[in-house]
Amino acid sequence: MILFAALCFVGVAIAGFTAFVIFWPLTLVHIRDRHPALADELGEGAFARPEVIAWLLRRDYRAAGDRNLNGLATPAWVSLVTIIGALVCSGLLWLLSMVLA
Repeated sequence: MILFAALCFVGVAIAGFTAFVIFWPLTLVHIRDRHPALADELGEGAFARPEVIAWLLRRDYRAAGDRNLNGLATPAWVSLVTIIGALVCSGLLWLLSMVLA
């Protein structure tokens, strides 16, 4: 039963990844089109760069003061936190199943 719950968390992580793949590119396109200085700061190929992902996790997009950017970046942030949290929970449940076995 524990491994089933761990597998369910993997499914939640996949759902989070799906949302991330939808909202993160929309956020980056909005930044490119409306915030050229921020786009230069993030650099080329920002989709999977660890520094830019950390920028999203820190919620630094709020400093821009753009409600539209917040509306796109917040769901990307929620999905990223969901991915990380679900994978951590899944890993902990897997470890628990190994200990109890």
